[in-house]
Amino acid sequence: MAGHSNPTGSMVVQTDGTLILETDHPSFELARDAVARFADLDKTLDGFWFYRISPLSLWNAAASGLGLSDVVSSLTAYSRYDLPVRLARYLAEHLSRYGQVQLTSLHGRLVLICPDSRLLEALTQHKRLRPLLAVRLDEHAWEIAPDERGPVKQVLVQLGYPAQDLVGYRAGAPLEVQLKKRTGSGAELALRSYQRSAIEAYLAIGEPAGGSGVVVLPCGAGKTVVGLGIMARLQCATLVLTTSNVAVQQWVRELLDKTSLVPGQVGEYTGHHKEVRPVTVTTYQILTHRRSTLEEEGYPHLGLFTGQKWGLIVYDEVHLLPAPVFRITAALQATRRLGLTATLVREDGRQAEVFSLIGPKRYDAPWKELERQGWIATAQCFEIRVDLAPGERLAYVAAGDRERVRLSAENPAKLPVVQKLLAQHRDDQVLIIGQYRRQLKGIARALAAPLITGSTPDERREDWYRRFRAGEAKLLVVSKVANLAIDLPDANVAIQVSGTFGSRQEEAQRLGRILRPKPGGGPARFYSIVTAFSRDLDFAAKRQLFLVERGYRYTVLDEHHLAAVLAAPDSG
Repeated sequence: MAGHSNPTGSMVVQTDGTLILETDHPSFELARDAVARFADLDKTLDGFWFYRISPLSLWNAAASGLGLSDVVSSLTAYSRYDLPVRLARYLAEHLSRYGQVQLTSLHGRLVLICPDSRLLEALTQHKRLRPLLAVRLDEHAWEIAPDERGPVKQVLVQLGYPAQDLVGYRAGAPLEVQLKKRTGSGAELALRSYQRSAIEAYLAIGEPAGGSGVVVLPCGAGKTVVGLGIMARLQCATLVLTTSNVAVQQWVRELLDKTSLVPGQVGEYTGHHKEVRPVTVTTYQILTHRRSTLEEEGYPHLGLFTGQKWGLIVYDEVHLLPAPVFRITAALQATRRLGLTATLVREDGRQAEVFSLIGPKRYDAPWKELERQGWIATAQCFEIRVDLAPGERLAYVAAGDRERVRLSAENPAKLPVVQKLLAQHRDDQVLIIGQYRRQLKGIARALAAPLITGSTPDERREDWYRRFRAGEAKLLVVSKVANLAIDLPDANVAIQVSGTFGSRQEEAQRLGRILRPKPGGGPARFYSIVTAFSRDLDFAAKRQLFLVERGYRYTVLDEHHLAAVLAAPDSG
């Protein structure tokens, strides 16, 4: 594509779909925001960010309404050189594939259609798709059985031709539900502009494709309220799936506090209670529970999906959707599905299944824009590097790879840094977050602080959360149970001492614990303490990718320069 050369551009576009952005360039932020709509951040190096255009990133872009001209104009606006001809063909090919094959309803029958008869013939002869088809109607259409709607969509994504699902959805059991004008505390409840945009994008009023998909919002930006707003628009019985018993209780509180629903209409389906109500909230864990891997009945609680006339299923933290729930979701394509998450990153690489079974990304709010508008707190991120002691270093060098991970993550030199940080933040609400229970126990013991892990009883856990919210407790040491769905709005400092390898989703969730706006508008601080020249440092670089893409920068310090930075509370 000649004629678009821009010697002052901030980006180099390569034939394989790699986009290299120069971070010190004046137009870097504009270029980043433009390409993030259709490409994924792959890695960062000093001075450069590397994005990757993939078929899935293009299909999500197409589903959100972006066309070839939009993508090409974004690339040419910031590219230093002409766009490679092969890449232009790649963009045209994959963007056009979304919607070439459609699922629709014809005279009450579920039909797979494709205007290109040769393409349809090639696809339907594939060994994975052919068994899912019922009757050939003509050269452009096949009838399929209703319960094959999900499996057909899964296979078509795998074959590179994602189906546009235009069949529509059943209404479900009717349920009158309204958003309140004021919450139980008397606070005014009004949807924010981006929450309204997310609801409209999900519903896609007037478009048959509306009613399934994923809304991406940062932690603290009110994803739950978006879910409640969609429920109020759809007026139907709803099943909410979330990550823990604590999250179930939070959803129940939000439902009763912010909607017209009363306790008899909202049920908790957990290990403690088995209430099935017009709105039922449960966990992924209870749905995938099996008493034995040999159990004939398989997953006894999965019947909750099909035993009621749900009009909407909400998948909270959809990036954590477990495999058995994927399977049952494939059979629930006639029910509206809403995924809520702060990040679509899945460490198992199953983003395409979220796309095909829950739906494409419908709305993704820019984190830094919400920060500029004051909807989430300004966050300053720091990576503090500590050394291994000489004896620890010798043990590290002699260890195997797995043991090196543990030794660097549990480095005892992290504790003195934690203590220095706490001395600076003695008046703040602080979470110390880590992966390894032995490490966390040692830190909690040294600090005389409460420790919350997966084995902490729910009642004790909720009591400490209550004390923290009330300001009676200023410090909690928490394991990965704090990654998700804990409501601690006053937390303004997080200190991460270890993590789950290179998990980008976990890093985003942990920063999210402190992103609620603070009284007075003060900044939140996120400290990640890592061991220099070790596997801990390698994983830290991977963990930070998602947040770096969202516009956050990590100030890298060593333990010796920490005091100077702590002396300037608003630095970073």
